Amino acid sequence: MRFDEYVRYDGLGLADLVRRGEVQASELLDIALARTDQTHGQLNAVVRRLDDRARKQAARTWQSDMPFAGVPFLVKDLFQEIAGVPTSWGTKVLHKIAAPETADVTRRWEEAGAVIFGMTNTPELGSKGVTESLALGPAHNPWDLTRTTGGSSGGSAAAVAAGLVPIAGANDGGGSIRIPAAACGLFGLKPGRGRVSMGPLAAEGLNGAAVNGVLSRSVRDTAAMMDVLQVPEPYAPYYMPRPVTPYLKLIETPPRRLRIGFSTASPVGTPVHADAIEAVQEAAKVLASLGHHVEEAAPAIDGEQLAQDFATSWFCLSAALVDEICRLTGARLADFEPDTRAMAAVGRSTDVMDLLRSQHNWHTHNRALAAFHARYDMWLSPVLSEVALPIGQLSTPRMLSFSMDVARVLGLAGLVSKTPAFKQRLIANLSWTPYTQLANLSGRPAMSVPLYWNRANLPLGVQFVAGLDGEGTLLQLAAELEKARPWFDRRPSI
Repeated sequence: MRFDEYVRYDGLGLADLVRRGEVQASELLDIALARTDQTHGQLNAVVRRLDDRARKQAARTWQSDMPFAGVPFLVKDLFQEIAGVPTSWGTKVLHKIAAPETADVTRRWEEAGAVIFGMTNTPELGSKGVTESLALGPAHNPWDLTRTTGGSSGGSAAAVAAGLVPIAGANDGGGSIRIPAAACGLFGLKPGRGRVSMGPLAAEGLNGAAVNGVLSRSVRDTAAMMDVLQVPEPYAPYYMPRPVTPYLKLIETPPRRLRIGFSTASPVGTPVHADAIEAVQEAAKVLASLGHHVEEAAPAIDGEQLAQDFATSWFCLSAALVDEICRLTGARLADFEPDTRAMAAVGRSTDVMDLLRSQHNWHTHNRALAAFHARYDMWLSPVLSEVALPIGQLSTPRMLSFSMDVARVLGLAGLVSKTPAFKQRLIANLSWTPYTQLANLSGRPAMSVPLYWNRANLPLGVQFVAGLDGEGTLLQLAAELEKARPWFDRRPSI
């Protein structure tokens, strides 16, 4: 099999060839490894190779019930551990620390037949909407190598978009599946809270806001992966039973006629590019042509307050993570990137009552979204306020980083975080990704669907947010849209 043949198939298609004996898993792995070698200098998508381990996996016996038998696969370098293999979380501090246990999702992928040959690039501690780690270097977007892949699952997005693998591991704590999917022309579903395990090393991520999932080129690959991943674990904090009908079977039937409210205005009041507006408007027209009821409407949520509530929890989590990593490894604060030090300093200085109030507000935002879903099945919006940004555009200016370090040393980080200038910087950092955090705080499922490319041939996905237990309806709608506006064969020229 040649590479140009390999990329004509999604993961399920490749697995079918393996099970029928038309291609060997080792042959697929050779293609994936060669493609990784060929593009590494341009993409920097894969930051840890596991070639020898993968070759042993590829030589196994494939069972008929393995949906992804022999399919080359990549896990994200965050929350998707392999026992005995370092998972760096995008930081040099953990680059050589072996994981004590294998993550549930990784085990399930391997049980389903996936052949894992590497780990993908992510920002330090997965804490940004772009993948530009100082330790690992930036991941580059295959559609335009000068632009970001988004984050934090940016390495996985680059790998899938460039054809290294048909599907790859990802996770999402504030948009980290949907953002890179939107920037790289992929399908990305963020499952609802508790749907997929974060264990065994964690009960949940970011108080339930962070979830594991995948990035793919086909809806059916994601549907099949959801069937693989959503097995309840005895130590999970929530019980989420399997759906009555498996998702892969469910998407064979179009969804019922849906009521969909759409909006394009930024929840934090920042500018929105004409491309993002046009992407949503075109999606609304396609939906209407399919028989769905579509009208302008948005959840009645205070976007700036939501951004503050999200950031407060994120900063406090950063402080806890940094302190725990230092305790376990003997690392110093200076070993982390300036932005991580700044976030941790703000989190460490946050009053416990402020944290509790911000987390109580999560429920307030959830109630507002629930009120919206009482009238509409889904909210349609942009994922991003514009196409993928140039690499480095969201980097913190050196003088600001220096100022935050000084404030941290002087014990003034808490005071700085309450200034108008700091809040303005927070809003500015979220101005590219203001639409995604609501689904994380509320624990609702959401997806990015690649329906739009601008005149410069850059992709820009649109977001759908469903209500509680809405993964099945999202996948049904995505499959219907995929049939109406196919995207699988749209690939970058790299």
